[in-house]
Amino acid sequence: MKTPLEFRTEPSAYRHWKLRFAPPLAELILDVQESAGAAPGYELKQNSYDIGVDIELADAITRLRFEHPEVHAVTLRSGKPGIFCAGANIRMLAGATHAHKVNFCKFTNETRNAIEEASAESGQRYLAALGGTAAGGGYELALATDHLLLIDDGNAAVSLPEVPLLAVLPGTGGLTRLTDKRRIRRDIADVFCTLEEGARGGRALEWRLVDEIAPRSKFEQAVADRAAGLAAGSDRPTGETGIQLTPLERSVDDTGLRYRHLSVVFDAALATATVTLRGPDASLPDDPAEVRARGADIWALALLRELDDALLYLRFNAPEVATLVLRSEGSIEWVAQHDAWLTHHASSWWVREIRLLARRTLKRLDLTSRTLVALVEPGSCFAGFLAEVLFAADRSYMLDGALGDNTSPATFMLTAANFGDLPMCNGLSRLATRFYGDPSAVERLRVLVGKPLDAAAARAAGLVTFTPDEIDWRDEIRLLLEERASFSPDALTAMEANLRFPGPETLETKIFARLSAWQNWVFQRPNAVGDEGALKRYGTGQRPRFDKTRI
Repeated sequence: MKTPLEFRTEPSAYRHWKLRFAPPLAELILDVQESAGAAPGYELKQNSYDIGVDIELADAITRLRFEHPEVHAVTLRSGKPGIFCAGANIRMLAGATHAHKVNFCKFTNETRNAIEEASAESGQRYLAALGGTAAGGGYELALATDHLLLIDDGNAAVSLPEVPLLAVLPGTGGLTRLTDKRRIRRDIADVFCTLEEGARGGRALEWRLVDEIAPRSKFEQAVADRAAGLAAGSDRPTGETGIQLTPLERSVDDTGLRYRHLSVVFDAALATATVTLRGPDASLPDDPAEVRARGADIWALALLRELDDALLYLRFNAPEVATLVLRSEGSIEWVAQHDAWLTHHASSWWVREIRLLARRTLKRLDLTSRTLVALVEPGSCFAGFLAEVLFAADRSYMLDGALGDNTSPATFMLTAANFGDLPMCNGLSRLATRFYGDPSAVERLRVLVGKPLDAAAARAAGLVTFTPDEIDWRDEIRLLLEERASFSPDALTAMEANLRFPGPETLETKIFARLSAWQNWVFQRPNAVGDEGALKRYGTGQRPRFDKTRI
């Protein structure tokens, strides 16, 4: 049996990254252990990376935000001379399954987006200190930072050589960040993306591929000055302790996954995983210090960490699951009270981080390559940020009435958080996305904030898809899941991804929709992965043989 990919880690277990602290600054140092790949069959030479390297990076970014409020700026740099990062490991890409390659690119994109969000929303700015060449995904990692400082030594370069060398695309947002983020002219970007050697020194600066260059004799001083300048603009606190992200408790067996506040149950016959989120067991006290003292046990933080871990586990370790059935259990009033408490105290740095984690985790749910079905049943507690799970679904079913002896009908509740605090990749709330053709509908929904909505009210407001009664409930859900399991998963994934993000195109939707779609396609083409393709022949001395047909 294949060993499941594990996303739970912490700094003492890192093999590829080192953290150094000198508040208000920190350094995140990439020093890849070449023999410690996540799978056998390749070495991580020249600070190249695989999913294991990026799992550690994602963990470090999250810990810097929660555990280190005293850190106002982070410098990304290499622990190896002459090389920043050579990008995704070519041997890994050549030998990986198609599914792994696509999921790997998705995860690395989400991680780089987390860097950009930390800079924009958390006041924790990032500097890329390029003391050597940054190629492919290595340059894409640097592009996620606020400021790129390249050593000008005649050797160090930045490059995106995927097209000329590998017959694929820069898979972690490189093209989009060149044109949309750095606003580089498309003809210059065209030239740059077809140069195997990339651009060095003055040319890299002239083409705006980096923000600054410095000779070797002045490089370290320039790094120190720029990091201090970035830190000076931060609104993060000084003299406060962070929230320690204690290890997640999780058990796994053939039937599913179990956490403290969440469970996942597999049904192989229907190719489903039922994800049940459990609400808090009490309301929150008024005193922020009392809540803060709970640390990683704060219900919202604990549940979000569990949901994020579960989504990643399912993405990489349960590819046969076609549908996620999303449920909730608990007190809707207590969930709404927790949600209101977080909104009221949003100016506190640690509350801000919890709300931003909710944003990132819900985006991970939006980007799930599975059908999402939400069930609102008696005892459900979809309210506030948990109601976003309901609105993320491709379809939602709400029971009209009660089941058996349960006399309380199903309800859910809107709160202020549903009206823009947790935007999707398109920059819109899930409600605004749902009613994209009728913007006034969102404003009309505001009068419902704080009111438990039963099936009739939810149906009238357009907030659920169907409201079967007790007689039809089980049959309708069964027929839906059976029908979904009978369709082509490829067609469903394409359909769902196209339907989930109406509205404005943003850097994120371009990366996850347009670029990822093409990367997905290119990664299957013989020109890249065939026996005579560029990925298979890379480093062999043999030139790839391309089918020249344009399609």
